[in-house]
Amino acid sequence: MSLFPMFLKLEGRSCLIVGAGSIAFEKIESLLPTGASLHVVAPEAMPEVETLSAQGQIVLTRREYQPSDLEGVFVAIAATATPAVNHAVIAEARRRGILCNSVDDPPYCDFYFGSIVRRGDLQIAISTNGDSPALAQRLRREIDAQLPEDLGQWLEQLGHLRREVLARYPAGAERKALLHTLAQRSLCEAEDCPTRQLALAPEASHAAGKVPA
Repeated sequence: MSLFPMFLKLEGRSCLIVGAGSIAFEKIESLLPTGASLHVVAPEAMPEVETLSAQGQIVLTRREYQPSDLEGVFVAIAATATPAVNHAVIAEARRRGILCNSVDDPPYCDFYFGSIVRRGDLQIAISTNGDSPALAQRLRREIDAQLPEDLGQWLEQLGHLRREVLARYPAGAERKALLHTLAQRSLCEAEDCPTRQLALAPEASHAAGKVPA
């Protein structure tokens, strides 16, 4: 079976995490930046999870999981230390058509959490289809060591410039070629930045191949 890689928009969507120990906390941390509405259900919670609840970053319900907790949920995470509970969560989630992940239990997962390399908005996700999370983590470390630390800042500037180009020039082969060129050049915020001059020069200069030094 081949997995289909995708990046989900979770902002404002309801996500249920069953469990509030170290296993669950790792998943909660990875979901927080997405803007998802996180509901954590567990009879007890580790201090870090309690802190997130006190800060209003998650909703914490201190009790045993109930099937009704899945009402209106978009994604569910079964992250307890009790396999029977995790299996009950995913069985109910599947019955309701809800995507579910049972942590460290590949046969009971509809999706996996990839090993992620991040630089700002840039994310590189690595998956081994559950065959070897250790290999995914090794590859993550190797890729992470090779990427510049300021790559996220450069990408943010490139994104702003790309939007300016899209607003300035009509769709077509020349605009596409320009965008690919910009993605290979250094960039700064200064008005006299050569890459900015190239991007915002009269369209005729692009057609003529006149690229600022």
